Amino acid sequence: MAVEELEAGRWRTAGKLLQETGTHWALRTSRTQLLAVRAARSDVVKVWLDEEPGNYNAYLMSARVAVQRALRAHRKQHPKSWEFETRARDEVLWAAGHAPQDPVPWVCLLALAQIDTRQLRPEHRMAPDEPMLPSGPWGLLYEVNQRDPYNREAYHRVLQFLLALVDAGAASLAAVVDFGRSVASQRPAGSPLLLLPAYALVEQRRRSRVDPLWRQRWAQQSMLDYTLNAFHDWFRKTPPGMCSVADLHCLAYALWAAHRHMEAAEVFVAMASYAASEPWASVHDGAAGPDPGEALLLRARAESFTYARSHGPRAGPHP
Repeated sequence: MAVEELEAGRWRTAGKLLQETGTHWALRTSRTQLLAVRAARSDVVKVWLDEEPGNYNAYLMSARVAVQRALRAHRKQHPKSWEFETRARDEVLWAAGHAPQDPVPWVCLLALAQIDTRQLRPEHRMAPDEPMLPSGPWGLLYEVNQRDPYNREAYHRVLQFLLALVDAGAASLAAVVDFGRSVASQRPAGSPLLLLPAYALVEQRRRSRVDPLWRQRWAQQSMLDYTLNAFHDWFRKTPPGMCSVADLHCLAYALWAAHRHMEAAEVFVAMASYAASEPWASVHDGAAGPDPGEALLLRARAESFTYARSHGPRAGPHP
C-alpha cells in the first residue's frame, strides 16, 4: 500500500510504515530501499520534506532517493553522474550525523562506492582484512556491522562494488567469488548472506561465455556445501514472509542446478506465486521462446515438483 501511495504522489502511508518499523534494522533497510526505488520517479519525497521539515525519516528517504538517482545516472553514463553522487553523498552524511545508530546511511554510502571505480575517495580504497581481496570500502562495511551485523544489503552493495571494479578492469572475478565464500564461511546462522557464493557464481556466468558444463559446477562438493548450508541454516530457520523473493529464487536455482530437487521443491513452495527474473535470465541455456529465463524457471519448478511427488516421504508439493 505504501508503494502504491508513493506512486500516486502521497507519502503519509510510507511515513507511517517507517515510523512503525522503528529500529528493526534489517526491515528498515529493505523497506527504505524498496520505497526509494519507487519514490525516485517523482518529487513525492520533496513534498514530504516540505510538509514535515523536521522528520528524520523524510530526510532519510530523501537521501535514499538521491542515492537511487545517482546510481541510475551512473548506469546510464550520464555526464553529470559524479554531481549526482556528490549531492547524494552530502544528504547521506547529513542523515548519518543526525541518527548515529541507524545503519541505513552507511549502507547508502556503500551503495555509492560502486560509482567510484577509480577509487578516488579514500574510504573506497581501504586495505581489506582478507589478503585475497582488493582495496575497497571496508571501513564503511565495518560501520554498518557496528550497527547491524551481517546487514544483507550492505554485503550485496560490496559485491556490486567488486563487480564494478571487474567491469572497469581493476579486479578479477576470482575476488568476487573469494568475497562470497569468505562471508559464507563466517557462518552467519539464519542470514541470507549464506547465499553470497551462489550470487557470485551467477555473476561469473553473466560475465563469461556459455559453458556447456555450467550446471556441473553447482553440483561440485565445495559449491554444494555452501548451497546446502544456506538451505538448512537460513531457509529452514527463517519464516517465508521474512525471506527476500530474490534470495528464494537464487536458492531454488542453486539447488535445482545441483540436482537437489527435493530441497528445491520446498523452496518453490515457500515462494508461492512470487516470481523473479533473476537468476534465471542470467543463467539460461538459450531455451526457445520470447523469454528463455522464464522458460528455465518453469522447467526447474516442474522438474522439482515432479521429483518431490515421486520420491519424497511426504506426498510432495503440488505446482
